Amino acid sequence: MLKRIVQILFLFVGGTLGIFLIPQLLVLLNLDQIPFIMTPYALAVLGAIIFYVATFWLVDYMVNWIKIIEEKLVKAPITDVLFGSLGLVFGLIIAYLLGISLNALPYPIINNILPIVLTVILGYLGFQIGNKKRDEFINLFSLPNKMGKRKASVDDEDTDKKRLKILDTSVIIDGRIADICQTGFLEGTIIIPQFVLEELQHIADSSDVLKRNRGRRGLDILNRIQKELDIKVEIYEGDFEDVQEVDSKLVKLAKIISGVVVTNDFNLNKVCELQNVPVLNINDLANAVKPIVLPGEELNVQVIKDGKEHNQGVAYLDDGTMIVVEDGRDYIGKNIDVLVTSVLQTSAGRMIFAKPKLLEKAL
Repeated sequence: MLKRIVQILFLFVGGTLGIFLIPQLLVLLNLDQIPFIMTPYALAVLGAIIFYVATFWLVDYMVNWIKIIEEKLVKAPITDVLFGSLGLVFGLIIAYLLGISLNALPYPIINNILPIVLTVILGYLGFQIGNKKRDEFINLFSLPNKMGKRKASVDDEDTDKKRLKILDTSVIIDGRIADICQTGFLEGTIIIPQFVLEELQHIADSSDVLKRNRGRRGLDILNRIQKELDIKVEIYEGDFEDVQEVDSKLVKLAKIISGVVVTNDFNLNKVCELQNVPVLNINDLANAVKPIVLPGEELNVQVIKDGKEHNQGVAYLDDGTMIVVEDGRDYIGKNIDVLVTSVLQTSAGRMIFAKPKLLEKAL
């Protein structure tokens, strides 16, 4: 269909050029005496045929070029297209106004050539400025709302709570996000960027077995969220070709759509905080819901292995919290009751120190 449209366009251009240019060519060839050739209809048909035959090889190139532009526009975020188009319109308006003022000059060359140059340059500059400064324009338009002194209504609070949640690759592969969505603690719409899907597919196609399994697990988690859970999921088709890193693209997307990044990546968490982008870290959630253990409490654990220090044993709670059992080496492979002596919070997580209850009774 597109090829037919381009061919019709070439015929139209050729017919227009034929009406205006072929008469001069016929005069040079002394063929202007033939009456039926000099009619506008004959000139249009002749020009269309000549132009189409002469440029037949350009049709495929033109079609491919249009398809490339179409793909870039489809992948581009709507804000880029919108503000770029507005900038282009303003640039063309300014070029038109300057062109009118140049018509008063008594120089034909300037009158004919300079308006074309100004149209191209100002149109390009307008598009680039609108595209590059879109975030500043968005902030400028939202400034009156930020400066207003009215109190937020209940609807505003609900909207703020249900902001778009953007999932990154690590939190999808982790898998716990599906269980969190199933419990209903995560409200709003889940956004899966296309560039995150591409990264997942790349990992799933890796030659490394571990990476391939992680990528496939991530794709299975997405299918579960989309098909089995009662939560709205949308795919963001846009991309940021000027940005290479997926984490940077996520931060940029969150700024544009006023969304919240959901991750378990410590570094991405810090980057979001530095750039004032809302972020939800499911590792923080997991640490927050871990049961509180106080010194003196009794626990029943299974000692699994030796500890680093002499005669120590190591056990784990169901949530993965490590328990260091003093004098617990002799109980490896057994379930015993222990008394908590202290709790240590480290950057790697929480560590519990305990001693066997049997020893306490013996003392």
